[in-house]
Amino acid sequence: MSGETIGARHGLFGATGSGDTSGYGRMIAQINLPGSTQRPFGDYFDEVADLLAAGLNAHGVAFDDAVENVVIYRGEMTIHVRRTHLRAVASTLRDEPSLRFELCLGVSGVHYPDETGRELHAVYPLRSITHNREVRLETTAPDDDPRLPSLFRIYPTTDWHERETYDFFGLVFEGHPSLTRIEMPDDWEGHPQRKDYPLGGIPVEYKGATVAPPDQRRSYN
Repeated sequence: MSGETIGARHGLFGATGSGDTSGYGRMIAQINLPGSTQRPFGDYFDEVADLLAAGLNAHGVAFDDAVENVVIYRGEMTIHVRRTHLRAVASTLRDEPSLRFELCLGVSGVHYPDETGRELHAVYPLRSITHNREVRLETTAPDDDPRLPSLFRIYPTTDWHERETYDFFGLVFEGHPSLTRIEMPDDWEGHPQRKDYPLGGIPVEYKGATVAPPDQRRSYN
């Protein structure tokens, strides 16, 4: 399984120009994503992939058109799905009797600003209560077109989770019945959990000097 390097973190906190002499500013850690896994996957993962392929094919969708790759990492299965086929994959995983992933445990947003054309990720952990199995769906959208199909009609539990992911990351879930902010005020500008969101802060006057907000004093990556 070959991985993919999508960026690097510099320093323990990413501090630059701060006069820090601790040496942490020289730490460089690559940001690696696990690559596609080749068969056999092991455990129940091969069966899930085969059943999903058969279910999609029965509805006129080719597995390779819907699924970019499958990653088995640390004993967990992630199915990377093209956003245009997200609903078809989710419906198949839920409805096929041999799959029966009845429960979606939420939606998590991720922002990789250096992954050009795939900056925004949405991750959906699914559980089959019937078969006591778990898989994860992951799909992506570019910064300049942050639209994903809502899974609300398939998994109603995603209602508030999609609103939260929209609120914090700016992903627009098309078809959601009420895609409004859920944590931040309605008139808030920006999406606070994106990597490019400024830290902010309140300027403080101290003995005649002005201390700038944190994001103007040092950079966190």
